[in-house]
Amino acid sequence: MKKYILGALILPSLLACEALGPSEPEEYELLDGPVENLTQAESRRFVAGDVAFNDQIFTVENGLGPIFNGTSCVSCHAGDGKGHPFVKFTRFGQSLPGINEYLDMGGPQLQNRAIPGYNPETLPPGAPHGDLVAPIVTGLGFLDAVTDADLIAMSDPDDLDGDGISGRVHWNDRPDYVTDRPDAISQDGKYISRFGKKARMYDLLHQTADAYNQDIGINSYYEPFDNYSGDRVQPEIDRQTINDVVFYLKTLKAPVPRDQDNPDVRAGRQLFEQANCVACHKPTLKTGFSPIDAIAFKEFHPYTDLLLHDMGPALDDGYTEGYALSSEWKTPPLWGIGLAKHSQGGQYYLLHDGRARSIEEAILYHGGEAENSKNNYVNLTQSEKNQLLKFIESL
Repeated sequence: MKKYILGALILPSLLACEALGPSEPEEYELLDGPVENLTQAESRRFVAGDVAFNDQIFTVENGLGPIFNGTSCVSCHAGDGKGHPFVKFTRFGQSLPGINEYLDMGGPQLQNRAIPGYNPETLPPGAPHGDLVAPIVTGLGFLDAVTDADLIAMSDPDDLDGDGISGRVHWNDRPDYVTDRPDAISQDGKYISRFGKKARMYDLLHQTADAYNQDIGINSYYEPFDNYSGDRVQPEIDRQTINDVVFYLKTLKAPVPRDQDNPDVRAGRQLFEQANCVACHKPTLKTGFSPIDAIAFKEFHPYTDLLLHDMGPALDDGYTEGYALSSEWKTPPLWGIGLAKHSQGGQYYLLHDGRARSIEEAILYHGGEAENSKNNYVNLTQSEKNQLLKFIESL
């Protein structure tokens, strides 16, 4: 009899403890996770890339350095999210399109940490430079699969429609190791690049191999030159791992929007359109062919056009990459922005360098081609501003 009484007392206690414990986050609260409908083989490869991206920590013994910025991918992309200014990185040496004059002095990236026996780099006096924080990495496979033709169709480099917005594709050089997109379009030997703050990187292989080399000091088959000596060296990471990480980035799900039935969010969406924010932050794009069926020929909602826009003097750091102007920036996707502070210590650090501490502050830094849209926001009532901001935070 006593044992039944004891059990009756214990069971409620256990249930109470379970109720007090942390609950599993909802899918829409997380940035990580694979796209739906991967095959079993693709799911296994996603897991392999996930392990390399999130679990592999580099040390001197497995190739770190000699100079570097971080010791892993996840050190800058916690939870696949946006980076923090504490782990920002500095790129330097180029003020005009097409040429970096400081490549023999450590450019294009400042490695501010070093293994024992080496000194970290310091910024050369007078070198043009810009500070950058790492972006959210989810949904990249969809952005990668937008066709070159669609990007060109969205561009208006001469502002022929007279709306004051002249977004353009970034015709840039690309490394020999990348493979042409199925729909690749070239112009005078240059190709459309789309990744990075100024759309410097051609594709996710280019982005990943460069990040291992410049951020962690890890040389690969694709980027075999040591970032300290400049010498060609043996790979410190195998091709399979690099390609698994690329596959992982391609197959991370798109951020899931939240509170879409909220009346304020719905009103904010209309105000976002009325302010003409959608001229650059395109709500809907579509993918073309992809060897990954789960990504091919899909409509998705990133709120970007992947084009370069002149953002005015407030966001002109005097530094550039590729053939972009120093005042030009690629329109960043807004999806996932409401979750950005989860990987930033609970505080927003927005724009390319994290200078904006709120979505409103980021809007107010807009100039150049975005000046009219910013003014449209400024002229809203406070209630309308709150609705627009709530909509952006829901993405």
